[in-house]
Amino acid sequence: MKRYLIFFMLTVFALTACKDKPQLTAVAGNGNGADGPDYGDTLVEGSIGEPSILIPMLASDTASHNVSGMIFNGLVKYDTDLSVIGDLAQSWDISKDGLTITFHLRKDVKWADGVEFTADDVMFGYKTIIDEKTPTAYKEDYLQVKKAEVLDKYTFRVTYDKPFAPALTTWGSLVVLPKHLLEGKDITKTEFARNPVGLGPYKLHKWVPDQELALESYKDYFEGRPYIDRYIYKRIPDPATMFLMLRTGEIDTMSLTPLQYTKQTDNEYFRKNFNKYRYPAFQYTHLAFNLKHPYFKDKLVRQAIAYAIDKNELVDVVLFGLGSPATGPYVPNTWPYNPDVKKYDYNPEKARQLLKEAGWEDTDGDGLLDKNGRPFSFTIFTNTGNKLRENTATIIQWRLAKIGIKVEIRKLEWSTFINQFIDKKRFEAVLLGWSISLDPDQYDIWHSSKTREKELNFISYSNPEVDELLEKGRRTFGIEERKKAYFRIQEILAEEAPYIFLYVPDATPIVSARIKGIKPSPIGISYNLPKWYVPKRLQRHTMEP
Repeated sequence: MKRYLIFFMLTVFALTACKDKPQLTAVAGNGNGADGPDYGDTLVEGSIGEPSILIPMLASDTASHNVSGMIFNGLVKYDTDLSVIGDLAQSWDISKDGLTITFHLRKDVKWADGVEFTADDVMFGYKTIIDEKTPTAYKEDYLQVKKAEVLDKYTFRVTYDKPFAPALTTWGSLVVLPKHLLEGKDITKTEFARNPVGLGPYKLHKWVPDQELALESYKDYFEGRPYIDRYIYKRIPDPATMFLMLRTGEIDTMSLTPLQYTKQTDNEYFRKNFNKYRYPAFQYTHLAFNLKHPYFKDKLVRQAIAYAIDKNELVDVVLFGLGSPATGPYVPNTWPYNPDVKKYDYNPEKARQLLKEAGWEDTDGDGLLDKNGRPFSFTIFTNTGNKLRENTATIIQWRLAKIGIKVEIRKLEWSTFINQFIDKKRFEAVLLGWSISLDPDQYDIWHSSKTREKELNFISYSNPEVDELLEKGRRTFGIEERKKAYFRIQEILAEEAPYIFLYVPDATPIVSARIKGIKPSPIGISYNLPKWYVPKRLQRHTMEP
């Protein structure tokens, strides 16, 4: 299980799962039918993003992880009931003190080039991710390991110096790499990044930049050959164009916008030919401030902006009701979520009052707030191609204008946005989102030590109590003690408002009704994609050489 910034991906896994499991709703068309599984056909997915790299530990965007997740496996993974089960590890033993985990690896696994997978590959991946030369945002969890050992060909052991609550599930899909292909090479420069060899259900067939990636099934996959022969990830920057391609059958699945889900698919054609799903996503959208910027160093200013934004309006207008307001970095109805933090209900008068206390007033009568002769004007950066964020930014711009703040909106191409603005801290405020783990450990997002380039505390947040609580939360296995730490963290974040937590959206995927074998669960629908199939009578595509 991973927690992603909707543009970054941050992996941390849970020893504990959700107490209150999210509900998933299927709005079915033809259903999954009575046809038995058959091999063949192609599944085409549309997406606005394109992968940048296919080595999971180097990937920092959702598209890269979505595709690399089809190619690589980890030692463990989440089951549909949110429990932790084996993947490449057949079983494991945990010492009584919780400090040592011994993984017993499967003996029937081969890399896609036919070479056997062994504990040496796990050790190689582990050494790679902790190497100071490896530019990864995910290093911290593995630096907690005091000692890693290959006991034999199929046994890998790690020992921690201190208790580390997410320890077991950090050994997911980030770490394992083929030693026989990468040993002695610079992982940042190797061709492997765009032509990987993995252990997963699919392997790369071709990659046409800015168009599509084609994966073909790995017939010797250790969990069994995938039924669908080919998976194509097609980049379509415009959601409207993507929706037209869905309707004409050029693609089989996509994530619907709220408008598409509620209005444009509510007709007989879509009910007959597609199945659509809705469930709470483990993610939230937020407005984040550069805390080094002189305007946003002041907590009163950040709080004022929070009061000036109507979160219910965003849920109603942007999400068409498919979501809920956010109050912190956790999703409602999960065990770390604190429902009793400070709320910022829409209150423009309160916003004006706080801004006046901070020294911002309209001194020249032009409608804009001023301080020391400077008008209150700033830019919100976001990425192109995401209409929900664009619409959210536009509404925020309108609301802030009503209290005398001028907002510009700047939309940037993804790689430019990340590499030239986020990483370099060349922004005033950004509108983005996180996808979060089932485990509440968010050390890499909020700890004051994680503010360097390519790290995830890109707003430069620093609070000694939060640092201490983050450390405490990951050093105890007891859920009640962990809950106390994370509840307090949320109270502090709500008070200090380094982010304005805006909303938690629902996931709304749609899939062609000819695709069978989909079994919705609390972790979504794609977890069992290798088991999806198309009955022979409904197949449209044949494999090309």
